[in-house]
Amino acid sequence: MKRGKIVDDIPGLRNLLARSRSIAIVGLSANWYRPSYFAAKYLKEHGYQIFPVNPNYESVLDEPCHPNLASIGQPVDVVDLFQRSDAVMPFVDQAIDIGARVVWMQLGIVNEQAARRATDAGLDVVMNRCMKIEYARLFGGLNLVGVTTGVISSKRPTTLVH
Repeated sequence: MKRGKIVDDIPGLRNLLARSRSIAIVGLSANWYRPSYFAAKYLKEHGYQIFPVNPNYESVLDEPCHPNLASIGQPVDVVDLFQRSDAVMPFVDQAIDIGARVVWMQLGIVNEQAARRATDAGLDVVMNRCMKIEYARLFGGLNLVGVTTGVISSKRPTTLVH
């Protein structure tokens, strides 16, 4: 079996983001002001298929919610974890069981034991990084506040208003 690796360099992150198309987002909240919602909305708008995993909701972002990874029933490239560091191990085990290729632990989430279990099972692992931020940074779209809103622009208007 191929051993996975910890990915923390620009070429590796770019490769993971470019080859991945489906993302199970564990802990996705239906509250628009939560980081998980913001990141999932951005990733969905940029062509990724998202699978919300949260037993507290029926749907998020017009996608049906799943109580766990096994209930998705489709191949998943990335398991994106919005969970505390000490709570990620069961989701890493589920990611291994469903044949995911990547376990991605969001900003502030580091669990070396979980990472070792995932890499030993052949999964690549990203820790302490946000998929939305990394996508925007590596593929364009990151500005001062982390989003391209179109509200503020460095371009001069074509007409002047007096």
